[in-house]
Amino acid sequence: MQVYLVGGAVRDGLLGMAVKERDWVVVGGTREELLRLKYAQVGRDFPVFLHPETHEEYALARLERKVSPGYRGFTVEFGPEVTLEEDLARRDLTINAMAEAPDGTLLDPFGGRRDLDARVLRHVSPAFAEDPVRVLRVARFAARFAPLGFQVAPETLELMRAMVDRGEVDALVPERVWQETEKALRESKASEFFRVLRACGALRPIYPEIDALFGVPQPAQWHPEIDTGLHTLMVLDQAALLCPDLKVRFAALVHDLGKGTTPREEWPSHRGHEERSVSLIEALSLRLRLPGDYRDLSIIVARYHGIVHRAFELKPKTILEFMERADAFRRPERFAQALLACEADSRGRTGLENAPYPQRPYLQAARDAAAAIKPSPEDIAAHAGAKIAERLHQRRMHAIADLRERSGAHNQPAR
Repeated sequence: MQVYLVGGAVRDGLLGMAVKERDWVVVGGTREELLRLKYAQVGRDFPVFLHPETHEEYALARLERKVSPGYRGFTVEFGPEVTLEEDLARRDLTINAMAEAPDGTLLDPFGGRRDLDARVLRHVSPAFAEDPVRVLRVARFAARFAPLGFQVAPETLELMRAMVDRGEVDALVPERVWQETEKALRESKASEFFRVLRACGALRPIYPEIDALFGVPQPAQWHPEIDTGLHTLMVLDQAALLCPDLKVRFAALVHDLGKGTTPREEWPSHRGHEERSVSLIEALSLRLRLPGDYRDLSIIVARYHGIVHRAFELKPKTILEFMERADAFRRPERFAQALLACEADSRGRTGLENAPYPQRPYLQAARDAAAAIKPSPEDIAAHAGAKIAERLHQRRMHAIADLRERSGAHNQPAR
């Protein structure tokens, strides 16, 4: 029995990156042998074992054979006769198909080290095309390694394009699409995930609402980049710079979906796109079974980002009504997240990436000033519930008006 370190741990070690987890492959071993050594079996489709002390994953070397369409249409064969090279050959990218022997020797049958040095994401073999999840994985790796200068190899992108043309990605289940998307959103260049999907044609079947934004113009006065799809990816980049919260990043990504449904004759104006965006987010959430907190924040940002941008033009009454509709007093953390996504929207424009966005601290201060106003004991004793709510509303509106006057918000320039 021989044991090798494989996959991401080898790749990241060669890149000088921190290794977060280590996976091992066992060649020449059997299930019975590992159980005798007190490894705990956890794999359902094929044997994966946890080390009795480190609890790291050890998998028997295996082969995969495509037997039906879709990413689940595989049979798995494992046993002591499967070689290390055969096991590595089933992996997606050459940079993930390297192994390290116990003495530190690098085993690299498919040129992974060469591609690491060249900053290339290249498929291992034509078998790559058998699993549509690999389209998502390559896009995710492109996002992860974009800051290091990695690019998808032209031949790999062409293979991905052929998979899309054959309808392979149509077999992807919602849970896996969202799982890979959520991982991509963790990256500082999450936008590269969507760029690669678009480059191979996969964005349209997987995220048609986002794909529809490309080629749709916006007024150059407010959007020097003009193209709505380009703006959307710029907003995502800005959200990644501003905040590690994945919900904020996703809300930034989908805030303008309604612009993709604006009739051509109305371009470059997009009147009413906010509510159209809300409808598309609701449909997208159902299709991909998104967590409710992602959906709810995205809807708030889509519906109200225009109001947030015009904060300095708004009367205190309008600001308070917006906060009440956005549930800012009961959900202050979500309100703060929404303001961050709106700041990303404002900065996601050519030449304005570093522009200040005073609307966020102003509205945050207005929310805090209004939230500090509570019903007095006298109000509670003297008035019924509806009257108390009315008096509270008036006092909160006055608090916002006082803040507006003190801060000089009414003298701020327009967005």
